[in-house]
Amino acid sequence: MNEPILVTGGTGTIGRRVVTLLHGAGRDVRVLSRRGGTDAPGIQHVVGDTREGAGLDAAFAGAPTVVHLAGGPKGDDVGARNVAEAAQRAGTSHLLLISVIGAGDVPIGYVRAKGEAERVVRESAVPFTILRAAQLHSLLLPVASKLSSLRIAPRDVRLEPVDGEAVATRLAELALGGPSGRVADLAGPEVLTFADLVAQYNAHHELKRRVMGMPVPGALGRAYREGANLASAPVDRVGATWQQFLAGAASPAAKAAAR
Repeated sequence: MNEPILVTGGTGTIGRRVVTLLHGAGRDVRVLSRRGGTDAPGIQHVVGDTREGAGLDAAFAGAPTVVHLAGGPKGDDVGARNVAEAAQRAGTSHLLLISVIGAGDVPIGYVRAKGEAERVVRESAVPFTILRAAQLHSLLLPVASKLSSLRIAPRDVRLEPVDGEAVATRLAELALGGPSGRVADLAGPEVLTFADLVAQYNAHHELKRRVMGMPVPGALGRAYREGANLASAPVDRVGATWQQFLAGAASPAAKAAAR
């Protein structure tokens, strides 16, 4: 019997790819999202909301592995608590949580919530795996575009941008295996400052813009200068560089829009 793997947030950027990879590996997949979707052979969509706790018991029933990808700017800690409790009620044997590098150590609400989500999962009675990943190229692209147009870049902020395909691939591998606790952080192959990101963005789009460094004040600036948002050993560095991503992501239309 091919018991389904449940993927929360399976209609999101990473979630869609994870679902495709799991299905390609011969597994049935159940996708939980707030709006549902169109079923296909081996792929079932169910409606639910992890932050509200709605529809979780029905979605978790009969799914021994749960990949928790659903999230947003706020409430990831609440969603993780609801997911962990539903997983415990359902007798889930493997709960896989995606988190962010620096979770709990960077004084930003979203990152603090991720740290709390990790704590909730670790302290639950459900066997778990936690994967911390760096910032996705696709999420940094609009940020780089905006900073380029403003001609500023936060000073002393280093990042390890990672390709979304690499993150999805690693998540699928972990979902097909057993609970592993907190695994190696997943980051891109290079460490870049925001100034580097914007400079490469400008060069790719042939934009001659001088970018001014902008200091990040207070505790947040101190955390960035100390590298609290950077991967700690062990770390897997995988996927395309930022420059390679730009070369593959930008169409002539996107290039014209960036001017």
